[in-house]
Amino acid sequence: MGEPRESWGSTLSFILACVGYAVGLGNIWRFPYLAYKSGGGAFLIPFVVMLLLCGIPLLYMELAVGQYTRRGPIGAMGKLSPIMKGAGVATVVMTFLLSTYYNVIMSWALFYFISSFSYTLPWEHCDNEWNTPECKPIKEDLNSTEHKHAANMEEFDNSHSSTQEFYDRRILNISSGIDDMGDFNLELFGLLLVAWILVYFCIWKGVKATGKVVYFTVTIPYLLLIIFTIRGVTLEGASDGLSFLFKPVWSEVLKPKVWVYAAAQVFNSVGIAFGSHIAFASYNDFKGPIFRNALIVTIIDAFTCILCGICVFSTMGNLAHIQGTTVNKVVTEGPGLVFVVFPHALSQLPFPQLWSAIFFAMLVCLGIDSQFAMVEVVITTLKDGYGRVIDKYIKRHELLVLLVCSVSFLCGLPHLFQGGIYFFTILDYYTAAISLMYIALFETIAIVWFYGTKRLSANIEDMTGRKPHKIFQFCWIFVSPVLISVIWVFTLIDYKTPSYNGGAYTYPWWCILLGWFITSLSILPIPILAMVAVARSKGTNLMEKFRNSFVSKINACPCCESEFDSQMQAHVHKEPGMQLKIKQ
Repeated sequence: MGEPRESWGSTLSFILACVGYAVGLGNIWRFPYLAYKSGGGAFLIPFVVMLLLCGIPLLYMELAVGQYTRRGPIGAMGKLSPIMKGAGVATVVMTFLLSTYYNVIMSWALFYFISSFSYTLPWEHCDNEWNTPECKPIKEDLNSTEHKHAANMEEFDNSHSSTQEFYDRRILNISSGIDDMGDFNLELFGLLLVAWILVYFCIWKGVKATGKVVYFTVTIPYLLLIIFTIRGVTLEGASDGLSFLFKPVWSEVLKPKVWVYAAAQVFNSVGIAFGSHIAFASYNDFKGPIFRNALIVTIIDAFTCILCGICVFSTMGNLAHIQGTTVNKVVTEGPGLVFVVFPHALSQLPFPQLWSAIFFAMLVCLGIDSQFAMVEVVITTLKDGYGRVIDKYIKRHELLVLLVCSVSFLCGLPHLFQGGIYFFTILDYYTAAISLMYIALFETIAIVWFYGTKRLSANIEDMTGRKPHKIFQFCWIFVSPVLISVIWVFTLIDYKTPSYNGGAYTYPWWCILLGWFITSLSILPIPILAMVAVARSKGTNLMEKFRNSFVSKINACPCCESEFDSQMQAHVHKEPGMQLKIKQ
């Protein structure tokens, strides 16, 4: 029999965990802005097409690989095609780097959440100790004729609004640059510690316990998001905001870059090539459904993207109405949307403390699922690769989780200095922006070209009783690799050295070198481990070693170690005239 492996309590737990990972902060601060900038309602056409050609097929592929191999990204890739084991290592490295700073955003959200319980929201006025003489209070200026005139004349400078100063000078206490790291922020340290404690207790007892946690951490954000969206669409000016989001600009659909953006959004939103889906699926029932799970997760994620777009733009429409300006003057993306523009908008609502608490509670819940999914990738990898060492020295799963969380927590501490936001921006820009498509390309090639679509299809039939449709096989072999290659080329062509605050601060040369070093950490494992695989392969000469390095190490069923038949299957034709029939 195969090695016993922990499993999810139910299929629903697994689906909720995948949804919780896929649906994160990017749905709030990336998709709505990208849709608005890329043709509004017309952007939904390339988005849906890319979802069908890349999102669903590649998620289907990753879930199948994890469920069949019973391993995380490194173990799975090493079994399928030893020469591409580096693709699994690259995935884990990238995900670990993401996990070290993603929780820092949670500490900011917790700060805002706690601040929401103040009698007066602290970002509404300029009479606080952190404000500058140039500060413009959003409450007092918004209804004045002078303010509206300034907004219409594009003279209103938001760089010194009370919301911007709260973010810059109260939360971050930002310094002049990365070469001035300044003091350590003890308040954020405490909140980061709280965020990591929450993550720890979400996963400390293993995936079966995590499967119970996600019933809360996934469903509550949707409840809060629906409440917030309903409130948003009833605000005055909401229709103006929604028209900016959904009004189609058909000329944009003809631009290649819009299609590239749509594909990139699908990868980032669904979570392709980050390793979490493979890790989660490795704990699935061997005979469980695959395509159905992939379809459910993808549809829910797409629906959430659109729901978040409605939530964001209805609120931005109301803010623009109050300011007497247009939506394109107030909308932005990234942390600026969540921590500057949204607090600005929340302050204009009746009972702003209530809506602020709901919004930032929603952010924390959205982020916590994605965070512990990334940590689970690292934990699964360590247990797969060093299970005996862990059993001998660490012994308890709770201690392993504590060790991983502690290391990630320590790696996030540099972001808590006054100059930490500059380092945060560099790390965020170079960790996945360039290497993601590179990793996705080699992961796909390893699975569908080296291991083979024919054999992967046989594996899926072995688990579910049905082979994947020919359309999926065509997408795996041709469509997905081509699209990923195109996206990666466009990413490299579109590369610009990062800056902070819209170009107000440019990084010194050594920061750019540091950024490329960070990128290399997830790029170099692929060629380096490929050479190692060739060197370790059997063979009397280099060419023979090279050929053998492509050969899969799966020689028996990973579930029960039953021998394969001529079709490389162990269950479908196990009894004459009998075929495993599992509904998919």
